[in-house]
Amino acid sequence: MAASEEQDVPAARRRFNMADAAALLLDARMTVTSWTADAERLLGYAPSEVLGRRAADLLLPEDSARIPDLAARCRDGNGWAGLLSALHRDGHAVRVMVRVVPIRESAGPTRWVVLLADLAGGPGWDMSRSVLERMNARSPVGIAIVDTDLRYVWSNAALEQFGGGPPHRRLGHRLADIQPGLDAEALEGQMRRVLESGRPVIGYEHVGRIRSAPHRESAHSLSFIRLEDDHGHPIGVYYTVVDVTDHYRARRRLALLDRAGEHIGRSLDILHTAQELADVAVPGLADFVTVDLLESVLRGAEPVPGRLSDTDVVSLRRAGQQSVRAGVPETAVEVGEAATYQTTSPPVRALAEGRSWREARLDPQARKWSTSAREGPAASFLDLGLHSAMIVPVRARGVTLGITTFFRREREDPFDEDDLGLAEEFVGRAALCLDNARRYTRERDAALVLQRNLLPHRFPEQNAVEVSACYRPADELTGLAGDWFDVIPLSGARVALVVGEVTGHGIDGAAAMGRLRAAVQTLADLDLSPEEVLAHLDDLVSRAAREEGSGADTLTSGMQAVGASCLYVVYDPVSGRCVMAGAGHPAPAVIAPDGTVTFADLPRGPALGVAGLPFESVEFTLEEGSVLALHTDGLIATPRTGRDPDAGRERLRGALASHRQPLDGMCRTIVDDLVPSRPYDDVALLMARTRRLDAEQVATWDLSTDPAMVAEARKVATEQLSAWGLDELAFTTELVVSELVTNAIRYASGPVRLRLITERALICEVSDSAATAPHLRHPKTTDEGGRGLFLISQFTRRWGTRYTAEGKVIWAEQSLTTQPTM
Repeated sequence: MAASEEQDVPAARRRFNMADAAALLLDARMTVTSWTADAERLLGYAPSEVLGRRAADLLLPEDSARIPDLAARCRDGNGWAGLLSALHRDGHAVRVMVRVVPIRESAGPTRWVVLLADLAGGPGWDMSRSVLERMNARSPVGIAIVDTDLRYVWSNAALEQFGGGPPHRRLGHRLADIQPGLDAEALEGQMRRVLESGRPVIGYEHVGRIRSAPHRESAHSLSFIRLEDDHGHPIGVYYTVVDVTDHYRARRRLALLDRAGEHIGRSLDILHTAQELADVAVPGLADFVTVDLLESVLRGAEPVPGRLSDTDVVSLRRAGQQSVRAGVPETAVEVGEAATYQTTSPPVRALAEGRSWREARLDPQARKWSTSAREGPAASFLDLGLHSAMIVPVRARGVTLGITTFFRREREDPFDEDDLGLAEEFVGRAALCLDNARRYTRERDAALVLQRNLLPHRFPEQNAVEVSACYRPADELTGLAGDWFDVIPLSGARVALVVGEVTGHGIDGAAAMGRLRAAVQTLADLDLSPEEVLAHLDDLVSRAAREEGSGADTLTSGMQAVGASCLYVVYDPVSGRCVMAGAGHPAPAVIAPDGTVTFADLPRGPALGVAGLPFESVEFTLEEGSVLALHTDGLIATPRTGRDPDAGRERLRGALASHRQPLDGMCRTIVDDLVPSRPYDDVALLMARTRRLDAEQVATWDLSTDPAMVAEARKVATEQLSAWGLDELAFTTELVVSELVTNAIRYASGPVRLRLITERALICEVSDSAATAPHLRHPKTTDEGGRGLFLISQFTRRWGTRYTAEGKVIWAEQSLTTQPTM
C-alpha cells in the first residue's frame, strides 16, 4: 500500500531522500576511484570514462574552481553538503545536491564518499529539523509556533526582544500569560481565524505596549500561517513578528502633517486658525495643547519689538486650546482671556528667544506656568497629571507671534526629538496661516474704518420722508463693497434718495464708491434734475477712467467706477411729486398706503461711463404714506434666480406685500427674507415713507413786475411770519424778500412768485422765468450797489439757485433755532 501511494505521488512533490542518491568514491586527491550505475544514469558517463579523472572535471567551470576550497572545508569540517552544477556527458548542466562523507581508516589517507541527487524533480533541499531549528533560532525575525489551544510549543530567541522571556519560559503558556497588558485578545482572534479558515494573515499591524518597552508605544507587523499534518489537519499556527515602530511613527507623522495642511488655515480668522492648530495636535501628538498669542497679533498689528514686559509677568491672549478630556480641565483660562506667565518661565523664554523647548519629564511638584485673573493658586503638574512638555514659538516671516505648548497626560512615553521636530513643522505651517489672518485682520479693520467714513453714519434731519436702510456685503473678509445709499436734503424742503453700486469689492471698490457718493452730493447741491445729475456723473466716470489709463496692471477707483449703476430720486413734500432717473439700475418698488406693490416705470438707462447715451427721467405723484424701496441688484439676484429681473422682482414684491410693520424692522426683515447671511452679491436697501407738508406750512403769492410790488411782498411776508409765530425772523426775512423780489423784477421777465415754507427751517423762494442767475459779489466800500446777495449770505443759513422748466428759483433758508447777529 505504501509503495502504491508513493507511486501515485508526483515526483515534484516527493520529499528529497539522500538514501536514493547516486554514490561515487574519491581518493584523497579528489580523483574518482569508484563509479556506480546510479551515477551513470544521473550523469551519462560509463565507468571507463570517469575512473581516474578528477572530480572537478565533472563540474561546470564556475563550480570546478571551488574544489580546492571545498576539499579544505571537507577536511576541516569532516564533510560538506551543498549544491553544485555537474556536466552531463551530452553537455547539459545537471543541478545536484551533493553530500560528502569522509571514510577514515587506521592506515592510509582519508577517502570520500560522495552522494549525488538530482534536484530537477524535487521541491528543494530536504533539511533536517536541527538545521531548520538552527536557521530559525538565528533569524532576526521573531518566530513562534502555537498549538490549536494557542499555547506555545516552540519559539526562537529573536522573539525574546518583544518581551515574554526566553523560549523555554513560553512553552505551554498563552500570549496573555506572558504579556499581560498587551491586546492578546485581538492577536489570538487572528490566530483562531487562521486555524478555522486556513487562509494566512500577512502584515497584520498591532500597536500597543510590550514588556520590553512598557513606557513606549510600539508597532509590530505579524503574519500568521496555519500548520497542518500529513493528512491536512491543523496542528497549530506559525507566526512571525517584526518591529515596525519607526515606520509606524513616520507614517503617523506624515498623517498628522497631512491633517494639519487640510484643517489649519481654512479661514482668515485668527482665533479660529489658532483653535484649528490645537485641534490637529490632539490626540495625534499631545493630550493637552494651548496656543497663546501676543495682544497686538489679535488686533492685526505687528508685534512690538523690545522687552515683552516691564513687570515680573507677561500677559498673552489664549487663542486656542484642546484636551483629550472633555471641558479642558487642565486650565482655567478660557479662549479669548489673558494668560499670565512669569518672565522666568519656560514659555516666556521660548517666546523671547524664538527657540523651542522640551522637557521629557516635568518636575511633578512644579506649578503650572499659566494663570488667569479669576484663577486661584496654580495647581502642580502632578495635580493635573501632566508629565512631559514641549513649547514651540509661533514664528512666521521672522516674527514671533506667540507660543504653542504641548503636554502629555494619558500617553506615558515622553516627548522626544522626533516629536519636537514634528511639532515645529506643523506649528510653522500654522504660523503662516496665523500671520495671513493677522494681516487680513489689519486690512479688514482698515477697510471697516474706510467704510464707516464713506457710508452715512446717520441720516440728515428732514421732514420729507421717513427713511430706513440695510446694507449687507458679500465680502465677509472686509465687510466692505461698492454698494452705497444716501439721503440728501435739497432746497424747498425736498429730499434726494440715492442708491448706487460699483463693480468690485474691497478697498478699491470702496474708494470708487466714495468718489461717486461725494460727486452725487456735490451735484445735488447744484439742484440739478435727476437726469442732469446722472449725465454729469457719467462724464466724471468717463474722464476719471481716461485719466487713470487702461493699463491691465492697475486697478484704480476710476476704472472700478466704469459700469457702475445709480438711481437718483427727488421727492417734493409740498406737491407730492417724485422725479427719478436711473443709470443701469433697477427701478424702485412703490408700496401704496393700501399695501399694493408696484414698480416704477423707469427706463433702466446705460451704466455710468459705458455708452455716453442720454438719461431719461420719469415724474409722478405719490400719496402720503407711500413707501419707496430703492435697492441694488443683490436684493433680487440669487444663485437660484440668477440675474433674471422678473423672477427677482416677483420675490421682492411678495416680501414687501407680506410685511406690514414699522419701517426700521421692515427693512431688515426684507433683507433677511431675500438674502442669505453670505449673499450672492452685495445688498443695499433704502426705504422711504413719504410725508406731505400741511397747507398751513406753505404760503405762495404771485407778484407783478411793478417795482411797487417789493413793498407789498415785504408786507405779506411779515404778516405770514406773524401768523406762524416767527416774528423774530421778520427783519431778516424782509431783507431777503426785498432783495430777491427786486432782482427778479429788475432782471427777469414774466410773472414773479414768492413762496414761504416753514418746516425745520424757514425757506424763502422767489421764482421767475429768466434763465440767468445772480452771482454773489464782495463789493468795495466805494460801490453803490451789489451788496444784496452778500447780505443774504451773511444773514441766512444757506442760499442758492435751482432751475426749472419755466425758469429759475432763488431761495434762502433761515434756521428756526439760531439767529445771526449783526
